[in-house]
Amino acid sequence: MGSPLGATGSLFDPTRRDDLRGRTWAVIPAYNPGRVLVEVARGAARQLAPERVLVVDDGCTDGSIEAARKEGIRILDHERNLGKGRALQTGFQKALEEGAEGVVTLDADGQHDPAWIPALLEAAGTAEMVVGSRMKDPGPMPRLRVAVNRITSAVVSRLAGVRVTDSQSGFRWIAAAVLRSVRLESDRFDAESELLIKAGRAGFRIAEIPMPAVYGDEVSKIHPVRDTVRFLRLVGRSRRWMGEEKGRGSGGERT
Repeated sequence: MGSPLGATGSLFDPTRRDDLRGRTWAVIPAYNPGRVLVEVARGAARQLAPERVLVVDDGCTDGSIEAARKEGIRILDHERNLGKGRALQTGFQKALEEGAEGVVTLDADGQHDPAWIPALLEAAGTAEMVVGSRMKDPGPMPRLRVAVNRITSAVVSRLAGVRVTDSQSGFRWIAAAVLRSVRLESDRFDAESELLIKAGRAGFRIAEIPMPAVYGDEVSKIHPVRDTVRFLRLVGRSRRWMGEEKGRGSGGERT
């Protein structure tokens, strides 16, 4: 994969990267991740600051949120499970309200090592979104997940107009400009693919950095059948968006 995708100019002056770090919030959507949530949030706080780490409780019932509260971790509550997409949107809105210039997203179950946050920020000078890609060396990632990820990433790349090798990675840095411009319709895991497609088609630059795949004893929250159907529906919706873009490009003369 190599270096981040090239771009002329940069969103942030490299000399401002320390300033960017001070204006980046972490958003961690959580649905029954277990006690590892506390370690993930602590790790993000070490890289950023405790007050700029937001855990979104998406209806947890496993005691993880209670443990996080005892540690003083900031929690945004959903009364019930609304889906990862909605949890991300809740976190994005709060971060923007508090003046975030960018947001790092990472999963609550320990699959993303917060120690890699500086690497995301390092690449932020050449793109408005930076994705941590595990596909250069998938390592312990189950073979079926690797195959599915390669297929969905190829589809997302085609729809976004930008090559993305790991569309399923939730470890990202996203500029505030993207979050203000892109309106998400998806509530579940397909929201992450939707964000890539809409950001790419809107002309935002998307870069990748290689990072290791981390897999422990956690159980994936992705339902193979239900979430495949959701992805296919997303593909259908994206074709509608593309049709609307063509209509606007041709003048959109409708009565």
